[in-house]
Amino acid sequence: MHKPGKTMGIDDIFNALRTKLLRLTDELGLGADEVVITTPLTATEAIGNPEDRDYPIITGRETMLQAVVRDAAGQAFTDMAGNFSAPVRDIATMPLANNFRRAIFVATLNAVCRYAGLLEVSRHCRDTAPRRCAEDVFQYITNNFGSDDNLRILVVGFQPRLIERMAASYDVRVTDLDSTNVGQKRFGATVYNAEKTPELLEWCNLALVTGTTLANGTIAPFVERAQSGLPTLFYGVTIGGAARLLNLAHVCPCGN
Repeated sequence: MHKPGKTMGIDDIFNALRTKLLRLTDELGLGADEVVITTPLTATEAIGNPEDRDYPIITGRETMLQAVVRDAAGQAFTDMAGNFSAPVRDIATMPLANNFRRAIFVATLNAVCRYAGLLEVSRHCRDTAPRRCAEDVFQYITNNFGSDDNLRILVVGFQPRLIERMAASYDVRVTDLDSTNVGQKRFGATVYNAEKTPELLEWCNLALVTGTTLANGTIAPFVERAQSGLPTLFYGVTIGGAARLLNLAHVCPCGN
């Protein structure tokens, strides 16, 4: 993906994903005529009607883009909404100049991977499932990273149920791009600005990272950490396809 000794950047990651997406497109015979349509879903369409109302997609901080390739749908969180359609090949090769374009690419990648049978989950969980998801992720972490009191988790991205569940059992700190969360204590865990990420990656012994970092272009240090062998677990529907293609540890237990 990148030259030894060279710090991995977001361009390295997306270039690797472009190559894999184009290869899949050719293998599946999707071709230039296969059109992908992406639309911003409403909160109800994306996550249903959960009892908890503090999710960023409900508070209006994020939206969900959905790409459809033939009969397969793929989704990606983003902070930029809009309608878009183009052939798969054009999306695979277009410049990714902003979060909207990256979300289009990521949602399309997820849809193609779903169509190819590489993903079983490419759409967000709904209604009561997000709370169940947090419990499932907690059990996964307990089983795979240990249940001792020394586990220090950095949660990247404000996913309230994950933070709530992890902070009930472990030492948890959080980073988020939303300034309304920064400096606050949420469920007993302090939320820091993303500028603190390098320091907090040194502090933690497990990074639990939202897949939205792929769509917003901030994922590079976490992929580099994962590929260096340090415990790193990505979560959520957005990064499903990329995690599969880049061999990154990933959980999304309640999506569909």
